[in-house]
Amino acid sequence: MHHWRVSVQTRNGSCHCGNITFEFDTPVTGILECNCSICHRKGALWHAVGNEQFRIVSGEASLTTYQFGTRTAKHFFCSQCGTSTFSNPRIAPHMWVVNLRCVDDIDLAALPRQQFDGRNWEEAARQLMTNRQAQRTP
Repeated sequence: MHHWRVSVQTRNGSCHCGNITFEFDTPVTGILECNCSICHRKGALWHAVGNEQFRIVSGEASLTTYQFGTRTAKHFFCSQCGTSTFSNPRIAPHMWVVNLRCVDDIDLAALPRQQFDGRNWEEAARQLMTNRQAQRTP
């Protein structure tokens, strides 16, 4: 049996003005596209990253946080240019999701997109977690 290892490279991202920079070390194999009221309006395309793989490199003092609804999620953006760079999502507030539109050298058109029905959050979250558990079970 062969054990294949996915190559992990450090990915870099930033806001528009370059004040906020960040990096993460997880392979980007797909996109999560949410249609909730905020994600739809800002056009964010998400990739989940664990705390151990995510680092804010510069500009942390310039980050501004927006919260709404249950106030569980934290949506971070640059106070200078307004770019939404990353969030702590409601479904996993202890983790990060990075906005792939802010990441260097990613071909968004080449990545498969998974739709997340954030307008019906409770059902969509339940379905996403069930699908992720099924993928982990042999």
